[in-house]
Amino acid sequence: MTVHVRPLTPADADQACPMLLDMGFVKDEAALPERFAAFCGRPDWGLLGAFEGPRLLGYSALQEFGPHLRSGDTHRTAKLHDLYTAPTVRRRGVGRTLMRAAEAWAGTRGLRYVFWYANLREATPAYVAMGYTPGEEVQEGFRFFEIDFGEANTRQPHPERGS
Repeated sequence: MTVHVRPLTPADADQACPMLLDMGFVKDEAALPERFAAFCGRPDWGLLGAFEGPRLLGYSALQEFGPHLRSGDTHRTAKLHDLYTAPTVRRRGVGRTLMRAAEAWAGTRGLRYVFWYANLREATPAYVAMGYTPGEEVQEGFRFFEIDFGEANTRQPHPERGS
């Protein structure tokens, strides 16, 4: 399988929206294609799609929070909101490819941290298999993950955040 990653565009809505729906928690399904198109153009969001030819295999969605109030640009952070792989291609490296692309996206923006929460059932084991280390605490069925690009990309949780 040859997978390439590129930013999603409004033209990808027909393939991306069913994936967004499968992730759950979609408010106003009818408005989703228009909202998707608007987010594709936002400079603070990274919507990346993994493709095999024209077929969308999965996506990642990251949001950069911009400069930090106290530390300015030195601790700029993004949250990984979604990492989705189509059920038919799971366990074939698509998620890993999307995570590497998400890290590259963060690197081009000069971010210090990328963090996310993963459910204990499917997501946490998948991220651990990719080489990421969760924080020790479990909060409401989720584990905290963080990449610290200032610490040689250790993929360790930040010790100051307590999670």
